[in-house]
Parts: sequence; structure tokens; C-alpha cells
Amino acid sequence: MSQPPAPHYPQASGGPAFAPARRSGLKWAAALLAALLGVLCGLSTLWIIGYGTGLVPFLTGLVVAALPVPVYVTLVLWLDRYEPEPSWLLATAFFWGALVAVFFAILINSFGVAVVQEVYNEDAANFYGLVISAPLVEESAKALAIVALFFWKRDEFDGVLDGIVYAAMIGLGFAMTENVKYYGEAVTESNAVGVFVVRGLFSPFAHPLFTSMTGIGLGLARQSHSRTAKAALPFVGFALAVVLHGGWNGSAYFAGKLDNGLLVLGMYFLVMVPTFVGLLLVVFLALRREGGILREHLRCDFERGLLTHEEYQCVCSVRSRARASLDALTRKGPRAWRARVQFNRAASELAFHRSRVARGIKARDGSDAHREASYVRQIYELRLWLASNKA
Repeated sequence: MSQPPAPHYPQASGGPAFAPARRSGLKWAAALLAALLGVLCGLSTLWIIGYGTGLVPFLTGLVVAALPVPVYVTLVLWLDRYEPEPSWLLATAFFWGALVAVFFAILINSFGVAVVQEVYNEDAANFYGLVISAPLVEESAKALAIVALFFWKRDEFDGVLDGIVYAAMIGLGFAMTENVKYYGEAVTESNAVGVFVVRGLFSPFAHPLFTSMTGIGLGLARQSHSRTAKAALPFVGFALAVVLHGGWNGSAYFAGKLDNGLLVLGMYFLVMVPTFVGLLLVVFLALRREGGILREHLRCDFERGLLTHEEYQCVCSVRSRARASLDALTRKGPRAWRARVQFNRAASELAFHRSRVARGIKARDGSDAHREASYVRQIYELRLWLASNKA
């Protein structure tokens, strides 16, 4: 997309650019310790799974479970079109699900099942583990990371779409490690194809879908102005995640007990698929809301001359952004494409920053004005570069 050279914009000149506060040595040590503990949890989980299945089934399950993950992750990232989340936060969410949440879920579920079996019988233990313990424990373990992001990274958790993206990443990580176990056990039982069809093709979105309910609850709480809603919606979302998870597991349990696979099919087509379609509708509405935030909070920049009318319309539309980025790539190459992507992202960051400040969500370090000035300068400088290169 071509544009005339950017005019002088006084608000974009002068003053130091905003730089995030550097981490202290203690914070770096804490982060490293947390990462090492996460890796230890993951290795322990894989050892437990491998010990139960044997080496060859374990390696087979690991490969089969990991292969489709890049495709699923790409689909999730594609949803977050206006303000992509930081890569390191997305990776943290994924590995929390894959390493930490699974570890604690296995420990707590196994202990609970053993207690119930000792007190009652094996059938009661199976019901408890599958229908009661697994949904409650697993959704709690996954929700911990979303809640931490909600409170810790207020500048990156803006609403429903962010909640869905983080929840889906956690769910994908959890499902990947869980599938290593199920695929490995299926190899030992000569039922690998059937299990892969059910878990890999039939319901790969199950865990992301369950946990997205918690993410939606937290996202709605972030967007709401009501104190009651802010307090209640996260619990409602978590309850829906547990109920949906329990209903899915319950259909599998009773289908096995009654030898009637129609129960699983009914749950799948009458509940899971409509819920997934509803989730896509929520994503669509969330994208429309985010587009509205950009139009509202960037209008002043268009009126002041930082953005032309064409640029203003472009950054407020997912389709126009994609078209402009592709045009920059095909006409001027990767450097122009990166500049266009950075231009779009800086505009998004500026709009969402202003939206947070308007809703009273301010930075704890008092850097709101510096952040805004930094985003304005980025937009101005990138626009100058794009104009001079006619990208």
C-alpha cells in the first residue's frame, strides 16, 4: 500500500522512548528456577508414561502426539489477528499445559483413584477418576496459568479473545502430553488406529475447548465494568469448563458400561460440536469488538495527521491488514513485510493501551504516558520508512 510521505508530527518527536524495566537478578533467578521446575515436572511425567507403556510404545506415542501440534498452534495463533500475544507468553502457556498441569493432574488423579478404590471398588474408582476427579483437577491445573496471566500481565490480557488464545495454548499442551500416554497404551493393546481417530481426528479440540470456557469467563471479567460480574464471571467460566469436560468423559464412561457408542456420538454432535461452533462465533464477535477499539482509539491520530485515511482504514480491518502485508512482501520483500507488520502491531498496541487506560487499567510503574509516546513514535518512524520505500 503506497502513501504520501508522513508530515511532521510533533507528538512523535523528542523525549526518550519507553523501555520496559529491567529484571533484577532475583527475578531472573526465580524465572530460571520456575523453568527448571517445569522441565523437571515434564520429564517426570514422561518417565511415568514411559514406565507404564514401555520404550517403543512411548516413543511411538510421543511422535504421533507431537506431529499435528504445529498445525493446531498455527490455527490458534491465526485467531489473534489484531494484537498477537508475545511469543514467550504463548510458549509459557503451552508448556504449562504440557509439562506442569499434566504432572499435577496425574499425581492428584492417581492418588484420588487409589483412595476410592481402596474404600469402595474398582468401578467406583473408574467413575470417580474419569467423571469427577479428571474434569475438576485438570481444569484447575490449566486454569492456574490463565489466572496468573490475568493478574500478572494486565497489559497483555485485554479481553475474551486473549482468554481464548491463552486457554487454547494451555489446552493444546495438555492434550499433547496426555495423548502420548493414550497413544502409547493403544500401541501395547494393538488399538492405535482407533485411538488416534478418536483423539487425533475426532476430538483434537476437546481440551482447548474446555479450558476456553475459563478463558472466556476471565476475558468477560476484564471487559466488564460491574464489580459483581468481574467477581462472578471467572467462576462461571470455570464451572462450564468442568461441566463440559465431565459430560464428555461421562459419555465415554457410560458408553463403555452400556456398550453403546451412541452416547459418545450424541454428546459429540449435540454438545461438543455446537459448543465449538459457538466458540467460533465468540471469536468472531471478539474480533469485531477489537476492530471497534482500534477505530475508536486511533481516530484522533487520523484527525491529527499521524495516520492517513487509507492507513486508518487499513489498520482497523483484518482483511486490509493481511492484504497490505502480502502486498509489501510480494513487491518489496521480507524487510518491507516486517515493517508493515510492525506498523500494524504498533497501531494495535497504541489503541489497546489507550483502551486499558480509559477503563482504569494502568501500569503499576506509572509508565502509561511514556508507553503512548513510544507507540506514537514507532508508528511515525515506520510510516516514514514505508513511505520512503513505497511499501
